[in-house]
Amino acid sequence: LFIPSESSTNMESENQTGLAEFLPLGLSENPELQPLLFGMFLTLYLITVAGNLLIILTISSDSHLHTPMYFFLSNLSFSDICFSTTTVPKMLVNIQTQSKSISYTGCLTQICFVLVSAGLENCLLAAMAYDRYVAICHPLRYRIIMNPHLCGLLILLSLLISIMSALLHSLMVLHLSFCIDLEIPQFFCELPQVLKLACSDTLFNNILQYFMTSILGGGLFLGIIFSYMQIVSSLLKMPSIGGMYKAFSPCGSPLSVVSLSYGTLGAYLSSAATLPSRKSAIASVMYTVVTPTLNPFIYSLRNKDIMGALRKLISRIS
Repeated sequence: LFIPSESSTNMESENQTGLAEFLPLGLSENPELQPLLFGMFLTLYLITVAGNLLIILTISSDSHLHTPMYFFLSNLSFSDICFSTTTVPKMLVNIQTQSKSISYTGCLTQICFVLVSAGLENCLLAAMAYDRYVAICHPLRYRIIMNPHLCGLLILLSLLISIMSALLHSLMVLHLSFCIDLEIPQFFCELPQVLKLACSDTLFNNILQYFMTSILGGGLFLGIIFSYMQIVSSLLKMPSIGGMYKAFSPCGSPLSVVSLSYGTLGAYLSSAATLPSRKSAIASVMYTVVTPTLNPFIYSLRNKDIMGALRKLISRIS
């Protein structure tokens, strides 16, 4: 009877990691549902890309929309496109080819880009909340504070924070060894699910994950809440209801997107903690797929400036 030594076992696990292919199980293994899932996710993806590209083109084509709020909005639309493109096309390919595999390198790349897109979106939502705070609470100093230099700096800082956080998580995953069972109960490579598949110790990975989520996610969310609380406090001091409504109307769309993003994220996190993994995968669809699809509709249908610029763009093209 041969009992492998610790070094040979580690070498075997490392070799398996190098040759590993992860298996995202998707939303259902029922063959009859695959065409329906393919059509549904393809439609959502095309709507996401077309809607967000239309928002970017509309803002860039109208000089009246070259303001900090719409500058952040165009970057948010770009982030939504990247978020969906990171996860949905690979799932569509897997459904079409009836293959659920993704390479080790591909899985790490997907984890990295998902974290970058999610982090960038949260930073942009915080930047948009700060922009509305300055516009309503300090209207006379708005142009001085929200100058092009600061707006560009906020975008650069958001991107830098997101990339550094994603690279840190990805590099920590590189040090892990994975064994035999590499099935992921998700439709994409999600960091918490991948960590559960590791044979080696993931204590530092989990500490880093909770720390970054608390600092970045929690800190940004508190910043958004503080900004809108200050806005509400300033609005309540206004003498007329008409002036209050006029001042708050530009906040409607950003506040709706914040509610949708953090509401779906909260529902997903709570389901991941209480429901089986396959059922929580359905909840993750709301955050990763549905939210980027709905964002362009929220900003276009609730915003007269966007609708007016969109009609001008369409008439110019036609």
